[in-house]
Amino acid sequence: MNSSDVNFSLLQNQPNVPAEFFWPEKDVAPSDGDLDLPVIDLSGFLNGNEAETQLAAKAVREACMAHGTFLVVNHGFKSGLAEKALEISSLFFGLSKDEKLKAYRIPGKISGYTAGHSQRFSSNLPWNETLTLAFQKGPHQVVEEFLTSRLGNDRQEIGKVFQEFCEAMNGLIMDLMELLGISMGLKDRTYYRRFFEDGSGIFRCNYYPPCKQPEKALGVGPHNDPTAITVLLQDDVVGLEVFAGARWQTVRPRPGAFVVNIGDTFMALSNGNYKSCYHRAVVNTEKVRRSLVFFSCPREDKTIVPPPELVEGEDASRKYPDFTWAQLQKFTQSGYRVDNTTLHNFSSWLVSNSDKKST
Repeated sequence: MNSSDVNFSLLQNQPNVPAEFFWPEKDVAPSDGDLDLPVIDLSGFLNGNEAETQLAAKAVREACMAHGTFLVVNHGFKSGLAEKALEISSLFFGLSKDEKLKAYRIPGKISGYTAGHSQRFSSNLPWNETLTLAFQKGPHQVVEEFLTSRLGNDRQEIGKVFQEFCEAMNGLIMDLMELLGISMGLKDRTYYRRFFEDGSGIFRCNYYPPCKQPEKALGVGPHNDPTAITVLLQDDVVGLEVFAGARWQTVRPRPGAFVVNIGDTFMALSNGNYKSCYHRAVVNTEKVRRSLVFFSCPREDKTIVPPPELVEGEDASRKYPDFTWAQLQKFTQSGYRVDNTTLHNFSSWLVSNSDKKST
């Protein structure tokens, strides 16, 4: 089965889900209640109120040390932009299969449309359709240009709205990087903001159709994001779950809020102080679920090194070897399936390869 063979509108009408979409029992174990996440109001930080900034930073630190995820509100987004972007994602996924396949993701590339990731894997397929778009700050409107080149001028609005959304997300990421630096008590609170200034992003629209056997399938399997930090906009349908306190717990959608997850790259940049968030997306029998996700990435060739003060002192030592985002991305795209051991396995692979070179 490849991406052009997966047609969810047909699969939804079948009484049973194809076996390729089944996941192991441990991965589909049901949620055990709701996860009580801190809701961080960013208005004080964005307005330069130091007392409110420190309160926000303290809540961020506690969440990142516990499970690596929190919610943000009053994040400075233009009114209506998030809702518009969700509407546009529905417009795209509502196109005919042939139309969507004009934006088909070429293997080895980041940008494009996929259904069930079946061009990469043959089992444990996710019950979803995705549109993934590489974002780069600069003079070129790369998101808009990609979509217009594939879908044509008739669909220009899709590219325009997604371009604006990505630029707003990238601005929010920069603010969050500074808040993360403050939460760690760094002498230079802008360390992470500056580290990611010349970085890039990956924007993904997720579309999870209704599923006849949601107890066997998953929209996205359990994993940690290999990127730095992830900002997620959910619609009003429940689906995101985080593994915290040794059990799966539901992150309920909250109007006006974004979910922020720590990823593996930032865990390395924090020298292991902040946890990469282990999460998954579940599906249901009745409703479509949509989410918009923005992953932040450092410049590909920049060495991932924590701030000096996080590796100073008698007890401090480096938890992870030096690496670049290009190396980690290549590792995760070479048939390896990301999970909650990615960074550990990648680090071991790096060390063993460097040992081979030195002998």
